[in-house]
Amino acid sequence: MDLVYTSEQVEFRHKARAWLKDNVPGPRPSTREDAAAYDKAWQRKLYEGGWAGLNWPKAYGGAALTGIQCLIWFEECERANAPGYGLMSIAQTHAGPTLIARANEDLKTYHLPKILRGETLWCQGFSEPGAGSDLASLKTRGVVEGDHIVVTGQKTWTTGASTADYQELLVRTDPGSQRHKGLSWIICDMRSPGITIRPIRTMMGESAINEVFYDQVRIPISNVVGEIDGGWSVAMSTLAFERGTTFLREQISLSAKVERAIDLARRTRLSDGRLAIDDAVIADKLAQLKAEALGHRAMAVANVSNVDRTGSPGPEGSMVKLLVGMTHKALGEVVTEIMGLAMLDYDHNRASNPWAYDHMLSWIMTIAGGTSEIQKEIIADRVLGLPRAR
Repeated sequence: MDLVYTSEQVEFRHKARAWLKDNVPGPRPSTREDAAAYDKAWQRKLYEGGWAGLNWPKAYGGAALTGIQCLIWFEECERANAPGYGLMSIAQTHAGPTLIARANEDLKTYHLPKILRGETLWCQGFSEPGAGSDLASLKTRGVVEGDHIVVTGQKTWTTGASTADYQELLVRTDPGSQRHKGLSWIICDMRSPGITIRPIRTMMGESAINEVFYDQVRIPISNVVGEIDGGWSVAMSTLAFERGTTFLREQISLSAKVERAIDLARRTRLSDGRLAIDDAVIADKLAQLKAEALGHRAMAVANVSNVDRTGSPGPEGSMVKLLVGMTHKALGEVVTEIMGLAMLDYDHNRASNPWAYDHMLSWIMTIAGGTSEIQKEIIADRVLGLPRAR
């Protein structure tokens, strides 16, 4: 691995910095509908500027950037305080890549351009009330009737369902199957008759997360990605993209957040009158967090280099997902020590106290996309090759 930027990479950084300087929009609205419109508009601007589908192949409209170029792009986005994917995250970081890797050409031709142009939002229909981290135990049924699959059941923790146009939906199409067998990965039109969406209000005061109920929802068989009853393999591709590339921006932003926490400690006084930075325990925790943030960046460089070499993310993505969640949680805890009771001054709005919002979000990050315990099992099994627990 060459850790010295080439002249082409330096030129790419300047190009990205200049474009972001002229195009970063104002703050993202807080309401769901306005936030969805904002995210679509930002994606459209990225598309028009040639920055859409950063690591997608050019054959499907992407920018075909290398992993290092993507890393540079996110560093410049962080520097410019540019928006993240927002509600475009599912479409951009794992639905789209899954379609590229596993869908037929008809589905690619129809959906990929719409995603790149910011015309469609996607959500994920994997988790159920009794099948979260243990995804293989899902029970939502898909019955084949002619040229349709009729879906009945429930999904939960579905971020963005109320504003999504499509859903990556995993259902059990073989009624006699067990665990990983007999599942199908289907593209579900979220405007289909029979779908009911109920918001779940989070501790941050938001309701972008939802329960989704399916009552005899008819989905064309042509919307199946991969093979009927072969959805587990497709789902593993989706989860590999989710854990392998979705957290790249988070890895990059950690350093900036730690630096802001250090600055906060330098200007915030504790109850005894001392500056927080003069407290040896707090200073030690901040130093550890700074080291961890540097480690995250090094891991990001290694991971994007591996993806460039192999063509797809590997199980190492679970290490990224696990460590990003742990570091965010530790950061929130030390900021709570610094701010004291002021951390409780939160009015169910991110703008009222960004530190409180991020701390609550850090707990969600240890669950969403597979709990930390599940990530440890994947690392033990697929990265370290340890014997399976019995």
